[in-house]
Amino acid sequence: MITANKMNIMENLHKARVAAKETNSSVLFSEVTKIGMLDPLSFYQSGNESYTGDRFFWQDPKKETVLVGIGKIDVFQSSHNQNRYNTIEQRWEKLIDHACIIKNQDVPGTGPLLFGGFSFDSAKNSSLLWDQFGDHLFYIPKYLLSIIDGQAYLTINALIDHEDDLSLLTESDKEKDELLEKALNYVEQPAAQNELLEQIEVCPEEWKDTVQSAINEIRTTDLDKIVLARETRLRFQSDISPAPVLNRLAREQPTSFIFCYESGSDYFIGASPEQLVKKNGTTLSSACLAGSIARGKTAEEDDLLGKTLLHDQKNLIEHQYVVSMIKHAMETICRKVSVPDGPELMKTKHIQHLYTPVSGECTEDISIFDCVEKLHPTPAMGGLPKEKAVERIRELEILERGFYASPIGWTDGKGNGEFAVAIRSALVQGNEASLFAGCGIVEDSEPESEYIETAIKFKPMLSALGGNLHATS
Repeated sequence: MITANKMNIMENLHKARVAAKETNSSVLFSEVTKIGMLDPLSFYQSGNESYTGDRFFWQDPKKETVLVGIGKIDVFQSSHNQNRYNTIEQRWEKLIDHACIIKNQDVPGTGPLLFGGFSFDSAKNSSLLWDQFGDHLFYIPKYLLSIIDGQAYLTINALIDHEDDLSLLTESDKEKDELLEKALNYVEQPAAQNELLEQIEVCPEEWKDTVQSAINEIRTTDLDKIVLARETRLRFQSDISPAPVLNRLAREQPTSFIFCYESGSDYFIGASPEQLVKKNGTTLSSACLAGSIARGKTAEEDDLLGKTLLHDQKNLIEHQYVVSMIKHAMETICRKVSVPDGPELMKTKHIQHLYTPVSGECTEDISIFDCVEKLHPTPAMGGLPKEKAVERIRELEILERGFYASPIGWTDGKGNGEFAVAIRSALVQGNEASLFAGCGIVEDSEPESEYIETAIKFKPMLSALGGNLHATS
């Protein structure tokens, strides 16, 4: 028996095939169905056998948008491209312009969706550490679970060519049902203890020397601030599975963006407290996050540390750099911009930050990729002046940042989307993980204090991976 809905789908598939012949290119077909609530991590795990390396997970701090992608129908990737933001935008818009989309409601984050990110610096030569990701990597999932404001939706995407046998797409329906069945019946097993065998700080003394050199340069040139990052490497007894790490991040860092982004045998995972930009129609929002201090062991100590941070001149100056830059960048693309008078505290499990939200109304022609290009990197990740700071990071840093401190996120077919700054993160390769952390260097900085600050910033990922919190050299 062929239902009316199935007939509607077949009619639209046929239209997509006709359009593919007329345009002489593949046409994106997307079908959205409202479904009952489903645990996102269970759905993520349902693709473990067939789609390892082709999955992503995204959860915003308020859990208003949770996205899980399984499989890939198209990949946007390049090793180097100075016009990368525009290149991705144009390719995505071309697909969307001819797309055939079936959905009953126009809900942001459902239907055709592009997920991915950019490297921190397209001009820096790539290293073997990041060879699975390239300069930028985005993909369209085959199956997408979207939980938007508490309602679950499932999207099936396909690229249709004019010679495709449309009956083969029934296989996707069958596979979709199997994935849903696995997710519904998934029982989380206690994560096996994965012994940490080795934890190595990468060139700690050289990093401190670099910090001191940067301080001297700031005192004698027009460089106001530079962010310098470092790496610590962990080696475990067995391969590190992403699902238990995601589960711990979700429990331990509930006020952060939780993400995992697979590419081949590697995955990039983290819990970032920092939003770069969110776009919903013409409404934009961004977050200024700079200046940090540890959490206290008691409520009294925590309160005292927070008050210390709110009155610390070095951190307040560093924070104001970020506020001024983001405000100025948003004023170039917005009709109006709103900024509070002063920062507040954002508290995560291990760290508290100075935080200032910024919002604005942009014009209709502004895309989320325009916003990402304008805002990345903020002074919290690069420095000031922006171009000089990035150039000096390129020359001074020992590590290859890759996707660390870079924009990672999503956009849908209507131009809505959100990108976070990929900090508090790790690149996982088999049984090894590289963790990254940085801090803002200004003229009053002290190398040993900055070193201790980065150690605090390693804690969220160290905890989630199951490592101890005491690095060894």
